[in-house]
Amino acid sequence: MKQNILPASGNMKEFERFLQSPYEIGVFLDMHIAQLKNINQMAKQSGKKMIYHVDLIHGIKNDEYATEYICQEFKPYGLISTKAGVIQKAKQKGVIAVQRIFLIDSHALEKSYKLIEKTQPDYIEVLPGAMPWMIKEVKERVNIPIFAGGLIRTAVEIENALNAGATAITTSKKELWNRFEKIG
Repeated sequence: MKQNILPASGNMKEFERFLQSPYEIGVFLDMHIAQLKNINQMAKQSGKKMIYHVDLIHGIKNDEYATEYICQEFKPYGLISTKAGVIQKAKQKGVIAVQRIFLIDSHALEKSYKLIEKTQPDYIEVLPGAMPWMIKEVKERVNIPIFAGGLIRTAVEIENALNAGATAITTSKKELWNRFEKIG
């Protein structure tokens, strides 16, 4: 991953701002299935690579069939999901697969480890990402690159997550997009 910030768009206004940014890769979090074609075309015309959050595409079920359709029809750079079937189908289709996990409690974390062992995603998105000690623990346990997302509100929290071993930060906080445009 060449970027340490992955701008996350939740609406068209944020997406248009991402299209004007120097970032090559972005995340689209929340959309209606009818928007996907237009979003995909706009991204391609701007030379951007998109990671779509399958669980947040309204009007389509977040399962293997929807994943196959999205991969064949739109050829995204990547897909994010909490669902094992989505991750496995994305990998089968040659699309970057990002397994999203929530750090709720020890029980949820252990279930997530088992899920990751089964799906072997390309990346894991850890939420909330504002807990560097947990990023470090997850990275040591699974040895899969990590995106840290959720509740990251300051440049210091970005630095802490990256220093703890996160490969990149997913954030919809536009003020932070400009702070870390370093690509390297």
